[in-house]
Amino acid sequence: MPQVLSDPQSNLFVYIFTNDHQPAHVHVFKGRKRGSRTGYIKINIGSTVEPPSLVKITAKDVRNKDIINALNLAADHQEYLIEIWNEYHGNK
Repeated sequence: MPQVLSDPQSNLFVYIFTNDHQPAHVHVFKGRKRGSRTGYIKINIGSTVEPPSLVKITAKDVRNKDIINALNLAADHQEYLIEIWNEYHGNK
């Protein structure tokens, strides 16, 4: 599960799990991932015609501001995230 993007200013770190499933999505952690029980924000990456969208939140220390920042980060780098997802999982 490589880290593919980060925003140190917002303390957000974006990962794509290499053994994950469709639809294309990322896991955004507030602070660095510390273990398998670390909570995250899951965001569908979307497509060229569909923006990123929130799927679920498992982190307990996430504020609305963190969710907005995570969605904006995914939207700002959507093309790159789609490209990385396709490298790991193919374009299905």
